[in-house]
Amino acid sequence: MYTNRLITLQLIKMAKKTNKNTWELAPAPESSGHIDLKKQYELFIDGRWVAPKKKKYFATTNPANEKKIANIAYADESDVDLAVAAARKAFDGVWSKIAPSERAKYIYRIARIMQERSRELAVIETMDGGKPIRESRDVDVPLAANHFFYNAGWADKLEYAFPTKRAEPLGVAGQIIPWNFPLLMAAWKIAPALAAGNTVVLKPAETTSLTALKLAEIIEEAGLPPGVVNIVTGHGDTGAAIVNHPDVNKVAFTGSTGVGKIIQNAIAGTNKKATLELGGKSANIIFADAPIDQAVEGIVNGIFFNQGHVCCAGSRLFVQESVAELVIKKLKDRIGTLIVGDPMDKNTDIGAINSKEQLGIINKYIKIGNEEGAEMYQPSCNVPSKGYFCPPTLFTNVAQSSRIVQEEIFGPVLAIQTFRTIDEVIQKANNTPYGLAAGVWTDKGSRIFNLTTKLRAGVIWANTYNKFDPTSPFGGYKESGFGREGGLHGLSAYVKLV
Repeated sequence: MYTNRLITLQLIKMAKKTNKNTWELAPAPESSGHIDLKKQYELFIDGRWVAPKKKKYFATTNPANEKKIANIAYADESDVDLAVAAARKAFDGVWSKIAPSERAKYIYRIARIMQERSRELAVIETMDGGKPIRESRDVDVPLAANHFFYNAGWADKLEYAFPTKRAEPLGVAGQIIPWNFPLLMAAWKIAPALAAGNTVVLKPAETTSLTALKLAEIIEEAGLPPGVVNIVTGHGDTGAAIVNHPDVNKVAFTGSTGVGKIIQNAIAGTNKKATLELGGKSANIIFADAPIDQAVEGIVNGIFFNQGHVCCAGSRLFVQESVAELVIKKLKDRIGTLIVGDPMDKNTDIGAINSKEQLGIINKYIKIGNEEGAEMYQPSCNVPSKGYFCPPTLFTNVAQSSRIVQEEIFGPVLAIQTFRTIDEVIQKANNTPYGLAAGVWTDKGSRIFNLTTKLRAGVIWANTYNKFDPTSPFGGYKESGFGREGGLHGLSAYVKLV
């Protein structure tokens, strides 16, 4: 993958030296004619589509063109009560009692239908969320299906997953997911919960509810018993109703650190279990002996290809002084080749920011970076006049105390610092409230192992970045939350061992 991108970069450079139009790419939009979207979506409760009690709805829009896509049901406390009651009934009467091998068949069937409808899911994910179709098609949807496949395999093997212990389900799991990876986050949470024998009430983000609702259609098609999975849509008050419901046994939340703290306070003193995957300000570290071109491509992949909307985005870059000038030059050259535009175009590298509010936050931090005296670089690129877009942005000469270094921006903004020694970069990398992920780029294996013991991050990649697998746990330290999702660690969060 890196090699192909580097070849493309060289071709673009050649084009710039000859004729700028020689290598100009023709639009290659993905078709949306094959997808099936309703004008209005209801709540999915007890295996049925039901209207919200108060008949309230809100619009979901395409961030690339600001056009309305559909109306989404707005659930209140009474709707959440119905969903939790349905989940409890399904848990007590069906799901906790059927043979684990039967549970596995249902979960496997969901995965297979997701594969069959992968093209539709990818297009809807891009339309609703703004991410490039390449990412939705090649990363989000396949990985989401793989999480269901992986957990289906564990459903009837829990005695081997937790030897010498008996794994029992917790009960009803209340799950709240963010807007940056809607379908994938739903899979991360629903699949292990079902495999362990729990039932689910899930709330997607209000700006990206569509793929979760399409997943409800898939669950319905798979014949899952009514009430095992319930999907309620709404805003923050809907999520709060799930968290505070007395009959919810487990809360799983992915989102901001601020909301995570509110959830912790809400469940304090109760018997509810929780896993929280919160904010991040992850560090990428390039040593002088690193494969520089590969590292530059990894940095771009870690922060720009996903618009910086991955919670573990490598938004802080530390470069050893002796190669800093070279790395920064190569980074500027590389981001100058990135295409910002229509997320449905297969040529697009950086799609739309998810919402007007999020774009405002990103622009606020870009202004803060300039006011704090950092040097900003943005390539001259065409940014669509309609929709919510932000060009890739680099900041150099930033201080460790700068807000663009310390605070999560959640956008395509990279803060670059230099270092001389290993001890210095470890201290700088660890000096934020967060501890979600990190990347190390070096030719020395011993240095990698040394850093993995010293960096306070839940996931550390070596000579790559943003690589995920259903078998690997993911999660953070400090204000990046607690608990893990994925792998056996993620499965263990949904069982009690006796």
